[in-house]
Amino acid sequence: MIVQAVDAIPVSVRTVDGITRIIDAGVRAQARDHLLAAAVEHDSKVLRRLGRRILEVVAPELGEAQEAATLEREEARADATADFEMNDDGEGRCHGRFSLPSHIGAMLRRHLFALANPARHSDAELRDESGGWKPLRRRLGEAFIEYVERYPVEATPQTAGVNATIVITMTLEQLLGEHATALLDDGTRMSAGQARRLACEAGIIPVVLDSHSIPLDLGRTRRLFTRAQRIALGLRDGGCTARGCETTASGCHAHHDDPWSRGGRTDLTNGRLLCPRHHGLAHDARYAMTAHADTKVTFARRT
Repeated sequence: MIVQAVDAIPVSVRTVDGITRIIDAGVRAQARDHLLAAAVEHDSKVLRRLGRRILEVVAPELGEAQEAATLEREEARADATADFEMNDDGEGRCHGRFSLPSHIGAMLRRHLFALANPARHSDAELRDESGGWKPLRRRLGEAFIEYVERYPVEATPQTAGVNATIVITMTLEQLLGEHATALLDDGTRMSAGQARRLACEAGIIPVVLDSHSIPLDLGRTRRLFTRAQRIALGLRDGGCTARGCETTASGCHAHHDDPWSRGGRTDLTNGRLLCPRHHGLAHDARYAMTAHADTKVTFARRT
């Protein structure tokens, strides 16, 4: 407790120093004494939070004005120092760090926690490869993936009349092949299975070439199921159509039974809802999907 109080003293001093311009020496002394007394029971993090509202305790008439001035300074500094870095490690993963205003961080956290909510996922989706529960960090990472993949392409800004979308280029053989790759417009590559999965749900533009690198087909986002179709699929399927999966409709992707890459149409009779996990299996060449008379599907690993 003594060590904690000693560590908190610099915080108390800085907090009091930060309000010296608008209060007299007497009030300053009260603020100092109150924070030092609080330091006996609280760590420096809690003490900073208490210090922000210290004037509400020792000088209520000045508290609101001081808080407003402090918030304005912090907000201006946060806006001026916003920063984002992201780097690809060349082994299939990106790493990054960022510095954002606190309210933006709170919004992002709220969105990701909503996507990671266990109520949106089946028991299998909440477990890792060994059968144990996924840690929160991994679930939030998966939520961030879903957040980016499902961001509405029509909401992205345009450059030269084109939305900020990813263009994936592949030959017809690559598109149809089980073991093939596709080229992204930034020079990186992904598996053709991943490209086919994204073509179902995300706002990507797949460009299919013939053997002479002439475009055979330039995909557009109208290949995606419309909002009205998604509502109809939700009413019909109720949620993920994989047998035993309890993911609700709001947590599912719209999948083409007859793949778009093989000429399948984007209509209700060719569509079904699958949760992200089962949607991934539907486009994984290692698994076979079987549709049953009750409209449910099952997946089995190919031997």
